[in-house]
Amino acid sequence: MIRKGFHFSVAMLAISLLCGSAHASDSDFQQGIKALESNDFAAAMRYLEAAVTGDPNNVRYANEYRKAAIKGKDFDRSLKFFEKLTNEHPDSANLHLNFGFAYVDKIPAAGSITQVILANNALTQFTKAVELKPDWINLYTRGVSYLFWPKVFNRAPNGVADLEQALKIQKKESRQGYHAKTYIALGDAYWKTDQLDKARATWQEGLKLFPDKAELKTRLAQKGDDLKNTIEANFDPNKRVDTDLRDLWASSQK
Repeated sequence: MIRKGFHFSVAMLAISLLCGSAHASDSDFQQGIKALESNDFAAAMRYLEAAVTGDPNNVRYANEYRKAAIKGKDFDRSLKFFEKLTNEHPDSANLHLNFGFAYVDKIPAAGSITQVILANNALTQFTKAVELKPDWINLYTRGVSYLFWPKVFNRAPNGVADLEQALKIQKKESRQGYHAKTYIALGDAYWKTDQLDKARATWQEGLKLFPDKAELKTRLAQKGDDLKNTIEANFDPNKRVDTDLRDLWASSQK
């Protein structure tokens, strides 16, 4: 009886601690958002860091923290923070994913040589996320990241492989608006690997499912240099990439 009572008490204590931690993280998160709305970046970063630290697998917390870092142009702080947390929680795919995005967030503000280093570091983190959790977002993200590399690196075929896997996964899930991105990116990956027929077929399949998606309509309407310019404009390292993951957590709350 004593042993059973002991185990029950330990279990209840663990649950209590977890609930308390989650509540504290949510409170920190809300305070961080309020500070951000008031343009108090110092307080916002402090509160949001506390929220992510308390709940490292929370997609929304990590995403909003990076957005705050972008708004405050505090890229190095974001990178140091995620480096510290991934060392403390090496099995968190969410942290590795956002660490990779933190590198991507800094790329437009860096010089050309540094951009290559940042892109490679981002790819390393995306790969760790895939190894830990090969789900849609991680495969899609790494797949797209391969497409930013110049043709001489021959990484586009890796992008094709990841994006094909992402497409297989999403076809087994309930359809979400963000799934249209896979058809756009996979078509671009086929185009980059000189498989134009597959590219057009992929865009056409995507347009049937997402008939209002302008990016798909544009690609299917263009040929030659026009199509080339449209695709390559999406992979310009000097243009900020939209790394906002809001669609994921917004969808999970529906």
